[in-house]
Amino acid sequence: MASMLMMGSVVTTPAIATEESQDLPIAVQMYTMRDHGSTEEQFAAVNRAGIKAIETVGDHGVSAERMNELLEAYDLDIIASHVGLDEMRSDSNEVVDFNKAVGNDTIVIPYLEEDARPDSASGWKELGKELGSMAEKLDKEDMALAYHNHDFEMQEYGDKTALELLFDAAGPALKSEIDLAWVERAGLDPAEYVTRFDGRLFAVHAKDNAPQGEATEEGGFTSLGNGVLDWETILPAVEEAGAKWYIIEHDHPLDPEDVITVGNRFLKNNL
Repeated sequence: MASMLMMGSVVTTPAIATEESQDLPIAVQMYTMRDHGSTEEQFAAVNRAGIKAIETVGDHGVSAERMNELLEAYDLDIIASHVGLDEMRSDSNEVVDFNKAVGNDTIVIPYLEEDARPDSASGWKELGKELGSMAEKLDKEDMALAYHNHDFEMQEYGDKTALELLFDAAGPALKSEIDLAWVERAGLDPAEYVTRFDGRLFAVHAKDNAPQGEATEEGGFTSLGNGVLDWETILPAVEEAGAKWYIIEHDHPLDPEDVITVGNRFLKNNL
């Protein structure tokens, strides 16, 4: 039985989607669900989709106590949280305290605003050193730091991409969260690219690109298995590279719950 919190009151109801429970390392990046009602409504949708793990976006505007109530009510665990670089620079202790309180041990830098993106190989190395120091500090708190890419980190400097330069400079404490769709959009092969982070691959963002010119109202993204990525090649490569999690994401879904339901089914059938 699960205690379900609705409109501030507590009622008791059978846990949703029990038959869909599975031990595969599948999660949802909650950015996908950002327009799907309240935080509680978003968590409920993940539960209905049969998924038991989430990657949060910060604190979702709720207290740690409330977050724990919702996690228990909808039978979810937090496996990582996206936290902006500026917040980690200024409020890392607060971030650590909140995430420890909700049972999360991995922080992910999700995105660099344009004015924060290095424009040289040396700049990417300097950022890598900063993130490496940040990761070492988190390690002392029994937590980990990872970095999530878009396409702009695929810019090449000599024989390496900016992302590789960042990780080379950071050292082993920094983990990678490779967004497969953004790698493909940059013209690289996701199945090959993940091998460059073997041993440091915390997770992949399992996301698909629609054929060129399609799904324009959804930013050119589509549900897993409905796009152009070669999953028969990618998924074995991701497993071989040691990814701990496959995190479903869609940047601009028209129907977020359908996207994660389809994505969960696809991964369960193919992992």
